[in-house]
Amino acid sequence: MTLRTDHLEADVLRTADGSALQVRAADTASLAPFEGEIRADGDAPVLTGPLSSANAAALREAFEVLRPRPYGDSLTSVGTGDRLGLATAGQARAFRDRGEGLVPVLAQQSIREMDRLGREARSVLDEATFGCLEEGWDGGYGADCDHIKTTEGIDRGLAAGFVTFTLDPGDHVIDVTGGITAQQLEDVPWEALGDDLESLRDRYVGTVLDLGAQQIEITREQIDTAAVKYGAAVAEAARLFRHLRENARHEVEAEIAVDETAWLTTFVEHHYMAGELARLGVDWFSFAPRYVDGFEKGLDFLGDEDELRENLAAHHAISRLHGGYKISLHSGSDKFSIYELAARATGGHVHLKTSGTSYLCALEVIARHDPALLALIWDLSRAAYARSRASYQVSAHEDRTPTSLDGVDTAALIAAPDSRQILHVGYGDSLTASDADGTRLGDRLRRVLEAHHAEYTEVLAAHIGRHLAPFAAAAAGEGRAQDAAVGVA
Repeated sequence: MTLRTDHLEADVLRTADGSALQVRAADTASLAPFEGEIRADGDAPVLTGPLSSANAAALREAFEVLRPRPYGDSLTSVGTGDRLGLATAGQARAFRDRGEGLVPVLAQQSIREMDRLGREARSVLDEATFGCLEEGWDGGYGADCDHIKTTEGIDRGLAAGFVTFTLDPGDHVIDVTGGITAQQLEDVPWEALGDDLESLRDRYVGTVLDLGAQQIEITREQIDTAAVKYGAAVAEAARLFRHLRENARHEVEAEIAVDETAWLTTFVEHHYMAGELARLGVDWFSFAPRYVDGFEKGLDFLGDEDELRENLAAHHAISRLHGGYKISLHSGSDKFSIYELAARATGGHVHLKTSGTSYLCALEVIARHDPALLALIWDLSRAAYARSRASYQVSAHEDRTPTSLDGVDTAALIAAPDSRQILHVGYGDSLTASDADGTRLGDRLRRVLEAHHAEYTEVLAAHIGRHLAPFAAAAAGEGRAQDAAVGVA
């Protein structure tokens, strides 16, 4: 497909020999910002060039719809990560086909994943730019530098042009499951918080947290525990946020995430974090607490749906008390049984994040066209699982999976819970390894996907579309309710 301005017409060409940018212009001067070879095609010059960072930047300059922008004030948004740099076209098609009313965040990757894959932040944004062009997507998109734990990560995202920054102070969350001590209360970073214990208690103890379905009178024990558990995390999030705002040269927005910890975030603790972050001058559009158990990578929700419904509704109620930010669902891939539930519990004020599921879709295509490559990826992923699982919420067991793919139904392997999770978290070791000829497996995989890119796009559009449809239906229902409230026919 093609995007057009008054002076330019651009498209991405995918072949078995690789990919290229093609730009047709009214005159040669209009092609000056692009790099590549120019030839005459009738009266119009045509440039054919690489999918380079320089050409991506030139495209964003020429086409406003290819520039990422913040979307924090939207109702429902969905982030679709891409570990390979080839998924955006299929993801964008899913939004066109089944995601009406939803905001796409098509450039999304964590610093952790970038480092594991040796990717630059700029390449993540550039490849999303080319994917949008390939699909002719003109609906706009966001760009999320995900799960940032350092100011260096922020700087990398800013330099690349990211607009959304997910600040993750989870390493500073303290285990309080065994209770807290007087020394731990003293060790809360009061100076960094601009606070003291007496003032904190005065602000919260005895106040009532109104969650609609329930009211909680906050006790001294609860607020002391919240300060020990999350005080350092609040201080760190505020430090990261100040660095972001002081160094940004374009419009940015922030999400706060403490979901990748082992300990559930209570409602009082969420309220505490929101209140203290606001007191310290932090603005955020979305918040990811640690929910009830059941969120694992690559699988449907494994917990109690009624418990989750109550949990999400209460967290949403807290967000409304603090300005109405979104509740963010991380590890949101393939949770088909709870999407409608989540949309209803949050009134559609939700941000869903998916990532590795697009990589698993890629492996479906690889299984059909290069089963030997899938076998290599399986061997590496399985061997690395004991180490790679440490960064993720997973419960797979290697001993329940085949040691060899000889005679194995590979489609069933990719769908089965244990092997699916092993493949999901094994991407770093697999894609950066080399085969017997010295070819990097990630490069070999890309070549197969480029040769069969139309198929990969179709697989993605269908799979990501299943994620989007329940949220789109809920957003449409919310829109109809608002229209009815103001008398719109």
